[in-house]
Amino acid sequence: MTGATRPGRAGIVDAHHHLWVRARHPQTWIDPVTMAAIDADFEPADLAPPAQAAGVTATVVVQSIASDTETVDLLGVAAEDTLVRGVVGWVDLTADDVTERLGRLQAARGGERLVGIRHLVQSESDPAYLDRPDVRRGIAAVGAAGLVFDLLVRQHQLPMAARLTRDLPEVSFVLDHLGKPALGTPELAEWSRDLRSLAASPNTTAKLSGLVTEVPLPQWTTADLRQAVEDALDAFGPDRLMFGSDWPVCLLASSYQRWVDTLAELLEGQDGADQASVWGETARRVYGLEAS
Repeated sequence: MTGATRPGRAGIVDAHHHLWVRARHPQTWIDPVTMAAIDADFEPADLAPPAQAAGVTATVVVQSIASDTETVDLLGVAAEDTLVRGVVGWVDLTADDVTERLGRLQAARGGERLVGIRHLVQSESDPAYLDRPDVRRGIAAVGAAGLVFDLLVRQHQLPMAARLTRDLPEVSFVLDHLGKPALGTPELAEWSRDLRSLAASPNTTAKLSGLVTEVPLPQWTTADLRQAVEDALDAFGPDRLMFGSDWPVCLLASSYQRWVDTLAELLEGQDGADQASVWGETARRVYGLEAS
């Protein structure tokens, strides 16, 4: 890892990655032609070598499909795997018994590793999805259960996400992939404005993850990502940002190590304490992870 300060003996936390076995949990969103690099199964044994080579000592695995069965299986993985310390799962936010469903997940094997819930808001056609009373009731239940809500939204959905975080100050929110900024386009200025609006909510943090697959070029450089990372640092501050690999999705554009090295280069201007926040301390605090 070049140019960055390692966060001491605690090690790096990868706050965002996925695992899947397609025979059990089909990933219908994967195009076998354009996404051939990830048209495969990815299990803990596949993650461990690149993660540990990069200095990662703890991870948070995140749901990839709308399935509570997948969440139960991921909790089972976390119960056995020493690297996976947290699970961001899925629950039907609009279910009348959402509180009971969350309780069943927390009571399942490995349920103590459930740290958050996520819904694929980026795929919702309703432009006011996060404004809906039934959805907000479910998200409030997530917070009441002591869990974080991960925001998977696209750039145009950031204003809706900002309204949500302002209106539910008792819930802790984490923005995935910085809201998928339109890198290399004039719309990046609008993203920066809307990101700052979201960051004004003190109950919100964000992941430096998923950026390499947002560059609209077949090949990318560190310079292509610099503006987005600098804007995020200015908006949130290092103590409200966390590293995530988005593995294996990152393999569409980058190896695990290359993204780690790239982020290290982008963080070179931060002091050691601030780098330590991004590389692990923020994730441990926000997700309540056990010491690694």
